[in-house]
Amino acid sequence: MASTTRNPFSMTCCLRALLEDLSFTKRPLRTLATRPRVLPIYEQTRTLSTSRQLMQQIPMTPTIAASEVPEFDDEGNIIEPDSITAKSKFIRGREVQSQAEFVLPEGARIVPASASYFTGNAAFYDTWFTLKDLLYKYETLPTVATTDAPRTSWKSLSDFRSMAGGSVQASKYKKVQAVLVRLNRIEPALMPEDVKTALALYKRPGVEEMTYRKPKVIDRFGRARAAGNRKTSNAEAYLVEGSGGCFVNGKPLYEVFPRLHDRESVLWPLKVTNRVDRYNIWAITRGGGVSGQAGAITLAVAKALITHEPLLKPVLRRAGVITRDPRTVERKKHGKVKARDMPAWVAR
Repeated sequence: MASTTRNPFSMTCCLRALLEDLSFTKRPLRTLATRPRVLPIYEQTRTLSTSRQLMQQIPMTPTIAASEVPEFDDEGNIIEPDSITAKSKFIRGREVQSQAEFVLPEGARIVPASASYFTGNAAFYDTWFTLKDLLYKYETLPTVATTDAPRTSWKSLSDFRSMAGGSVQASKYKKVQAVLVRLNRIEPALMPEDVKTALALYKRPGVEEMTYRKPKVIDRFGRARAAGNRKTSNAEAYLVEGSGGCFVNGKPLYEVFPRLHDRESVLWPLKVTNRVDRYNIWAITRGGGVSGQAGAITLAVAKALITHEPLLKPVLRRAGVITRDPRTVERKKHGKVKARDMPAWVAR
């Protein structure tokens, strides 16, 4: 017999073999291994454990009187009163009887296992409070920029619902992701172990195999290539040291963009850094309209300039030229003249 055993309803095959060896009753095994009456949403308050030391410490009362007929096991051997088999029978009979007669004391209050049980969304708040506690605990640690933080991909909403075991709204999961991103920005060399463990629970499987972005380099001709998008337009820009020339689709800048505003937009990354007369621009753009193509070239030129001079990134970020503009034209709806314009309503 093992030194320690678990509850009778979760015992292994060793306990099953032991119970089959005991012939102290005619009841089936299913009746003996009565499951304690414990509510599944509450903490378990009663356990059943048996060990060799426990059986040796319990004073035994003679279970077989001299006048009674001795009990035999399946093999025909007499069960001795002081044997381990008899003691095991005595302990299990006592435990099963106490569980059957167990009632909550009057005025007792059962405390739920989760502190968020009465919130109506315990699956979300348990995760939320755990992550917020980690954030408050390590909020003074140094952090890195979002672009320099380790690249990772978080679990989808459906995966998070399966892990949490309940329905979680998409807006609430976005809050969880915001805290995860903040914890992921902690300096990797100073990342605590409990934070690493918490982040690993919400990372998408296979995130370690993600391909990292290739660093931008300058080719053997001295050119830095970058791409940009705006609305439905996309552009490629090649930036090379020169005297300030700018050509778009093989044409001078003023021929492609007649409006002054569009020409100023294309050259704005070089103007805010005082580099207009130090670089030449060759751009290829397609799709969309004139203003969309100008915005796409602006983003591409800014990225290419960072490849040449990485220290200019804070200046370009303050100028707002290294972030893609997500604004697009709202689509037309059925039954309307435009996206939101309704037809004129005539009373008569």
